[in-house]
Amino acid sequence: MVFGFLKGEFIDVITWLDDTRDTMVWRFERHGNAIKYGAKLTVREGQAAVFVHEGQLADVFGPGMYVLETNNMPIMTTLQHWDHGFDSPFKSEIYFINTTRFNDQKWGTKNPIMCRDPEFGPVRLRAFGTYSLRVSDPAVFLREIVGTDGEFTADEVTNQIRNVILQEMSQVLAKSDIPVLDMAANTADLGKLVTTAISPKIAEYGLVLPEFYIENISLPEEVEKVLDKRTSVGIAGDLHKYMQFNAAEGMGNPASGIGAAMGAGLGAGMGLNMAQNAGPWGAAPAAAASPPPPPPPAAKAWHVAENGATKGPFGENDLAALVSSGALTRATQVWTAGQDGWKAAGDTELARLFAMVPPPPPPAV
Repeated sequence: MVFGFLKGEFIDVITWLDDTRDTMVWRFERHGNAIKYGAKLTVREGQAAVFVHEGQLADVFGPGMYVLETNNMPIMTTLQHWDHGFDSPFKSEIYFINTTRFNDQKWGTKNPIMCRDPEFGPVRLRAFGTYSLRVSDPAVFLREIVGTDGEFTADEVTNQIRNVILQEMSQVLAKSDIPVLDMAANTADLGKLVTTAISPKIAEYGLVLPEFYIENISLPEEVEKVLDKRTSVGIAGDLHKYMQFNAAEGMGNPASGIGAAMGAGLGAGMGLNMAQNAGPWGAAPAAAASPPPPPPPAAKAWHVAENGATKGPFGENDLAALVSSGALTRATQVWTAGQDGWKAAGDTELARLFAMVPPPPPPAV
């Protein structure tokens, strides 16, 4: 850093060359020397110079080269009541403000954020990302944040900015109504909501966040493991097959202990089966259930040939009625499924129906 050139007891050149990457504010040290009227002030791109006179904010200079006279120091002239012919040295504090971007600032949740997910119910979320920081109003930033600090770095303000970000992030996530599984696809929109929400508060510090990124939103580790299991089941498709697959893998891996546990279970089952069949000292074997009776055979359906035409099908009850009425005789041709062609009724199993019919009555005497 260049403190300027001293000429006698008066400072006539004021400038700052920043060789750091994190200094936001640097106070020009005059070491008790007065600033010469008409001194040259050089403010480079990405800088601003703020004059503080007797504890009061005075003039703010943007990039450029200035000759410090009454015509370009209106506030200082008013505070000092300088007249037009003033040419005496004066004493003021000069703060150089770095107005460039401070990139890759980190933020992240210290504690999980409680949210209500439409699918999983109450969940705890963590989030982290980066942002860039820039001084937008040097005078406000000096008054609200820096105070009388002679050298102010970005680390001294990032903690406060991080607290503001986390407060708004908690509210945005809780009110977003975006399912947890869809948040990764909506980080850009969530980032814009957070930036919009915190901008007024950040502006009160004379700052602006040109960029804000949400790099990740995640569930607690134990919840992610359960979700991974659920995803695996979905990929496997059949839960029973998935369990069989896991068991087979466990049996092939002695370190898992699953094979030993399954072996012990099989041994216990075999021992229980032997005890049940060992006799009176063991459990009585269960009585074998009697098989259900077979279904009755299906009744045959008969067809009757009469005058070159067929009638039916008839059941045996119908045929018995025909026998009683004389419509079916032993000579009548009949057929049923499985029978080899037409046969006389008396030559089939229907012969028993005729045995139950009484012969015709004897003639009257």
